[in-house]
Amino acid sequence: MIAIVDYDVGNVGSVQNMLRKVGAQATITRDPTVLRAADKLILPGVGAFDEAVHNLRRFELFDLLNELVQEEGKPILGVCLGAQLMTKSSEEGSQAGFGWLDARIVKFKSVSPQPLRIPHMGWNLVNPVRPELEIFQGVARPMRFYFVHSYHMVVDSPEIALAHTPYGQDFCSVLGKGNILAMQFHPEKSHSYGLQVYRNFVERFQSC
Repeated sequence: MIAIVDYDVGNVGSVQNMLRKVGAQATITRDPTVLRAADKLILPGVGAFDEAVHNLRRFELFDLLNELVQEEGKPILGVCLGAQLMTKSSEEGSQAGFGWLDARIVKFKSVSPQPLRIPHMGWNLVNPVRPELEIFQGVARPMRFYFVHSYHMVVDSPEIALAHTPYGQDFCSVLGKGNILAMQFHPEKSHSYGLQVYRNFVERFQSC
């Protein structure tokens, strides 16, 4: 069973629908008993970093997720804001993230001579650093996914960067370490590309 973490920040229904399309049993929950029993977790998210951290703490999920992910090694996928929460910090706010990944979140900077449109919104390429990883198997090439974000992930440990995306310059769009996987884009909005990624997470993913 896949548990989609419900902390009042995110398009949890869309994620659940995509998981059901690949035949997964998926539930939206913040119940500690259900989260502990789940085979894998998905941490979605849309919105502001500090609000997300506040909600995770308000629902007593922050420490619980630390336990499940760090101590028990339960596989987890972070999507968009959910991915950003897995890093140490964000320029968007003052709260600390989980710090599971040695990375931080910075805002896109629009510079001359070709100013960037911010937020970065729409379809873009995702170029894998390690294409042999199970999470990328069966995804049509070139891989294209749907993005909506003004802040992006910057790694302090290069080995955790699993894919890059061009926008002004390349930024890290997929990070991973062990049982932790973070994607800046929205697989649930990415049609057949996203469907295959969710299928791979459900059927194959255990560790990067």
